[in-house]
Amino acid sequence: MLGIESSCDETGVAVYDIERGLLAHRLYSQIRLHAEYGGVVPELASRDHVRKLLPLVRETLAAAGIGVGDLGGVAYTAGPGLIGALLVGASAARALAWSLDVPAIGVHHMEGHLLAPLLETESPAPPFVALLVSGGHSMLIAVDAIGSYRLLGDTLDDAAGEAFDKTAKLMGLPYPGGPQLAKLAEHGVPGRFKFARPMTDRPGLDFSFSGLKTQVLLAWQQSDRSDATRADIARGFEEAMVDTLRIKCLRALEATGAKSLVIAGGVGANRRLRAGLDEATRRIGARVYFPRPEFCTDNGAMIALAGALRLSAGQIESPAIKVMPRWDLESLTALETR
Repeated sequence: MLGIESSCDETGVAVYDIERGLLAHRLYSQIRLHAEYGGVVPELASRDHVRKLLPLVRETLAAAGIGVGDLGGVAYTAGPGLIGALLVGASAARALAWSLDVPAIGVHHMEGHLLAPLLETESPAPPFVALLVSGGHSMLIAVDAIGSYRLLGDTLDDAAGEAFDKTAKLMGLPYPGGPQLAKLAEHGVPGRFKFARPMTDRPGLDFSFSGLKTQVLLAWQQSDRSDATRADIARGFEEAMVDTLRIKCLRALEATGAKSLVIAGGVGANRRLRAGLDEATRRIGARVYFPRPEFCTDNGAMIALAGALRLSAGQIESPAIKVMPRWDLESLTALETR
């Protein structure tokens, strides 16, 4: 199965075999292209996918040691995402599948993230709880089976990744700000700046990070704005974010009775989050699973895996090119394995 990811500003391609696992993967990031603008420019993203996708497909197939005629199917990200970027991947995938007379299947981007831990040697089996913290999404999901998802909690405003990026930007860190802020926080003094853990003082599993972002802005504006203070504020922000996510995840495990927790998406690469959730889940007799850091961000491997699982379960789609910039995860159908 060839997998193509093009939902935003990263072009990902991978080859996955249902029996042998991941054979090869390649990723091209557009960070330098968009850095000048401080964020993703949709039209530029679409054009760069056009330039990079087919050369990346050829490179990935060569790395896997197979030819295009060896493919049994093509999976691509059908949504959610930027419509122009999605159409590039969908059009290429559908054209390739048609020319080879093999099936093509559109994959939900967030299901790809959710299933990314299954690429690892040790992976959970449903039922489990998943925290999806990718881009504009911060969701807690009850996974009853692959394809059967129940939303437990969602963000009411800024998602965790957005809060990382926006907080970094307001303190003058370069794009993309989230990873820069996390690196800076490693040098901060713990406890010098303590921010609220939003919505943890009330029941429920929803998130809200706009208030936390405002607290950081006020602290930064009223500070001496030195490099040391910037690091201390970054540390305080990161600790508040990690504590909030940890508290909500533990609540979700308690509410569902699940013993396995999956963390997926870009924020899942955060070292402090990984360490905190590993310790917290062990204390309650549960276990947390992460994808390797390179599969936390957008990638083709997760799309190839999700497509292979659906194809092996007999899911068939019409040849129409269809993308959905908005797509409810709960609307997916559960897999009935053969």
